[in-house]
Amino acid sequence: MSFQPEAVRAFEHAGWQRAASSYGNSFAHATAPFVLPLLEAAEISPGQHVLDVACGPGYLAAAAAGRGATAQALDFSAEMVGIARSIHPNIVVTEGDAEDLPYPDCTFHAVVSSVGIHHVPRPELALAQCKRVLKPGARIAFTVWATPEENTAWLLVFDAVARHGDRSASKAPPPGALNRIDQCVRVLEAAAFVERSAQIVRSEWVLRDGRALLAALSAGTARMAALIAAQEPSALAAIADDIDGQAERFRRDENLAIPIAAVLARGRKTAD
Repeated sequence: MSFQPEAVRAFEHAGWQRAASSYGNSFAHATAPFVLPLLEAAEISPGQHVLDVACGPGYLAAAAAGRGATAQALDFSAEMVGIARSIHPNIVVTEGDAEDLPYPDCTFHAVVSSVGIHHVPRPELALAQCKRVLKPGARIAFTVWATPEENTAWLLVFDAVARHGDRSASKAPPPGALNRIDQCVRVLEAAAFVERSAQIVRSEWVLRDGRALLAALSAGTARMAALIAAQEPSALAAIADDIDGQAERFRRDENLAIPIAAVLARGRKTAD
């Protein structure tokens, strides 16, 4: 199946429109541990003007504002934008396209994105837009989910689907490749950022049990939700049992603490 940017955009948009209302009580718990490292990487400080791209409900923008920055946010999902505006009324949240940012050149001291850039059909175009709206010498920092081999929560699902269901059942268009350190550095290089670097950041996703993991991914994601929804009901029951059993090795008292990992990438716009 060939890569078709507009098909990716349509799929992702529909998925996040659907997931928006339940995201805060489901998948947001997985992304939350990576907010602080992201703000540190972008060197967010009081008085800066900061843009949060692919903002979802606006949690990262709000965290930047909590550091004294003036934060703005953008997302392509009207549902997400509405939620972000209602939760964070003091932050200007815009519905728009990360590949065509509606801001003047040289506007922001920093651009950040929390596990959002890999949902854009062409991340290299989005990063070029980020560079355009950054002031000279300003920084970009973003996170993307690491590969399933680094990310136990995803691996539990993929392995269970492989054993009991059909990995190819989802009709989702193939995603772009942006889940490894080298890939993140390359897209920063393609956008002509300097001082490029990327690293794996690890955390844990605290959940009641393996079924709660499956439920959170079903409710609060686009691509994983499509894979889960595409399974036959009988297969899905076996998948849930499998995840529940395999996840028990991560039990810590009343909850599971499932390892998760993101790639944290950063760069800087040249000063000239």
